[in-house]
Amino acid sequence: MRWVARHRQPASPIADRSGRHAGHHQPTDVWFLAGTHGGSVQRSCVVPAGRPLFFPAFCWWQVGRGDGPAQPTLGATGHAQVDGVPVALTAVGSAEPFPVRGFFNNVVTTWPWPVPVSCWGLWALVPPPAPGRHELTFGGADGGRFWVEAQYQVEVR
Repeated sequence: MRWVARHRQPASPIADRSGRHAGHHQPTDVWFLAGTHGGSVQRSCVVPAGRPLFFPAFCWWQVGRGDGPAQPTLGATGHAQVDGVPVALTAVGSAEPFPVRGFFNNVVTTWPWPVPVSCWGLWALVPPPAPGRHELTFGGADGGRFWVEAQYQVEVR
């Protein structure tokens, strides 16, 4: 959530249709890949060698409400593959709301000051891929009509 909130809406990695914003504001110890606000997307990006990949097959967030742990979405499903090989997903939710501070007009909180956020999702952490080209696909659904799907062409160098 914090990584996404560091982007103004025009450069949001979630709204990015091509992958051109994928490298913005990345930390040095992991490489985040974004899902979508709904529907499918195809992106490409370059990832530095030695970085594990972290991404949501399906997730939600809630701003400024609630105490206690984030509640899972019953019926949610997800899938992920790297080069056609299935990747395990882990259901993870925030134990308590946590502060997220981002740019004004970011897609997570809208505000530039700290705002409490809760989130839950089906997440994947992939060990650093070998240098070269890789295809990642991931997505999921809420058990109803909402679904997401992302396909990445990743070059690791």
